Amino acid sequence: MSETALSARRDITDKRLLRSFSYIDGKWCAATSGATFEVSDPASGDFLADVASLSAEESAAAVDAAQAAFAGWAGLLPQERSAILRRWFDLMIEHREDLARIMVLEQGKPLTEARGEIDYAAAFVEYYAEEAKRPNIEGVTSHLPDAEVELWLEPVGVVALITPWNFPAAMLTRKAAAALAAGCTVVAHPASETPLSALALAELAERAGMPAGVFNVVTGRASTVVPPWTSSAQVRALSFTGSTEVGRILYRDSAASIKKLVLELGGHAPVIVFKGADLDAAVAETLKAKFATSGQDCLGANRIYVERPIYAEFCTKFTEATRALRVGRGMDDPDIGPLMNENAVLKQEAHVADALDKGATLACGGKRHALGPLFYQPTVLTDVPDTALIMREETFGPVAPITAFDSEEEVIARANATEYGLVAYVHSLDPRRIYRVSRALNFGMVAVNRTKVTGAPIPFGGTKQSGLGREGARLGMQEFMELKYVCRDWG
Repeated sequence: MSETALSARRDITDKRLLRSFSYIDGKWCAATSGATFEVSDPASGDFLADVASLSAEESAAAVDAAQAAFAGWAGLLPQERSAILRRWFDLMIEHREDLARIMVLEQGKPLTEARGEIDYAAAFVEYYAEEAKRPNIEGVTSHLPDAEVELWLEPVGVVALITPWNFPAAMLTRKAAAALAAGCTVVAHPASETPLSALALAELAERAGMPAGVFNVVTGRASTVVPPWTSSAQVRALSFTGSTEVGRILYRDSAASIKKLVLELGGHAPVIVFKGADLDAAVAETLKAKFATSGQDCLGANRIYVERPIYAEFCTKFTEATRALRVGRGMDDPDIGPLMNENAVLKQEAHVADALDKGATLACGGKRHALGPLFYQPTVLTDVPDTALIMREETFGPVAPITAFDSEEEVIARANATEYGLVAYVHSLDPRRIYRVSRALNFGMVAVNRTKVTGAPIPFGGTKQSGLGREGARLGMQEFMELKYVCRDWG
């Protein structure tokens, strides 16, 4: 292990947060076979930990534990569930720095971004600690004489959560806190690239007083751990964040048991900059939308459309700002960290080469960075045609393609010409145009003159093949609840 990684581990003050076993039924579990998988630092390739790789039978046992714990957890008063979630939140805030450093070690993101993600992750726990107390719905006036009508919201049961490597803490708490607040029990599978953050959160959940079997984290290969969940009739809901391709597989494999599904899938976000916008602000916000998490974000700007009268100036300013971005190891707190794996870098190379072959111009970057094999230079491509792969596929990296447009109708059609519909970004100071364009864009979320729109109180999600359902807000908790209608005659 490099001195940088050793120093980072030494800086983690509570070493009990560094767990390498799964957490099932209130116990820390190695694989019965002794099988493990290696977790490494993407910045250096250094070994970090050997983590338990559980079998399908052990994964199914986690479901049994969650099922056994369900009645007791659902039967608690909402205030009691709320108090445990609140203690979990308090512990996350107390251990914010340790959690952020664990994330940097396994995921590679800059330290400031990691701290921000821990705050974001904790915010969901805090929010749902409050929402746990009030899962109410509107009443219904009876349509029958002498009958009393009631509508109840009840927890669905065991919920399976499958979380990605790009936001290893926030995507877990956004799902788990909502399910737990609803009265459900949870089995969670973190991405094999980044299991340490999830296991640290399980340690804190245990300290918060989470009863055994209520919150379970199962580590191992997704192809081994997840199939027992999709096939299980005990698992009544499944929530996944990841690629559309994997989402389709989970959708298919869950069909036999008719589960509720919450799928947060791929994105292909357009940025539309109209003439008359605040150009400097548009450049700054587009830079954030493109390069946060080193571009490894489903909300990341993937196609940048700029109206022709301001196109040249925008390209110049954006390229200058991109050149100024600092690339480095996460612990050095740069602007851009490493990508997660070799396949991610190969995708950047393929998209850049294809765009150049189709007539795009390389404004800056365009190759791997000297820091290491998983670092890629922040890159700007201009005059990118719509036929280029990068204009049709999610890049998930630090490559920004820019192209010009001539009319509102044209750019809306081009922006909507995708199977994805997660988020779109619009820059304009014309209120009528903002309204028209926001209505016309076929996306679940629209950000106007800003980048950051997500947070615990808002319903996050997309349309088309960007997913099903919503996460966050009261809607996020209701995804894990069933509606029961009672029509009663007192006799």
